[in-house]
Amino acid sequence: MANLFELPRYIAVEGPIRVGKSTLARILAERLKAQRVMEPESNPFLSAFYEGERGAAFQAQCTFLVQRFEQLQALDLGPTSQKTVVADYIIEKDKLFACLNLTDQELETYNRYYNYFREQLPTPDLVIYLQATPEVLKKRLRKKNAPSERAVNDEYLEEVVKAYEHFFFHYTSSDLLIVNTSDIDFVERNDDLQELLRKVSEPIKGTQYFLPLGGQEAVGA
Repeated sequence: MANLFELPRYIAVEGPIRVGKSTLARILAERLKAQRVMEPESNPFLSAFYEGERGAAFQAQCTFLVQRFEQLQALDLGPTSQKTVVADYIIEKDKLFACLNLTDQELETYNRYYNYFREQLPTPDLVIYLQATPEVLKKRLRKKNAPSERAVNDEYLEEVVKAYEHFFFHYTSSDLLIVNTSDIDFVERNDDLQELLRKVSEPIKGTQYFLPLGGQEAVGA
């Protein structure tokens, strides 16, 4: 059936590590013939941060902030643009991790730059928040066994999950679709993927929850 509404032109997928955001962003970009924006991964201060070096968290966070700002500022999403963009992060993610990892003094300095950068960036039309329990994410981390993720300990992962839940509980900047991936696996199961893609192709207003249990549809909040 043809869409009877205009699809969002700027979609962002968010969630903690190993929740599937990069995979979903790639699939959506392919389906929508959209520009895909991938999260910056190269950061010269990241290893030092994982090793606990003094000051490395601030250096790593500021580097990520500049990289993410430059990526999103370069998007051509003006009123005359016909481009569709799918990103696998939102700029607010940067501040979320800054609050987790920086001291109060470092955060005060960081916020001055963050607030200046944020004012210059577009806001997504739709954010898809993928969530999962820490236990599910730990299993996926062990299964993936990526060298860059071995430094992520259980306590830190649980803090990240709580931070995401708190942030999106209060999020109102965009239309929001919340997808709990603890009970579905759109990476490994095509039926789950197709059901999720069908939901994304429908109008989403305000905050909605994707609950594909027993054929239930997403519900609004």
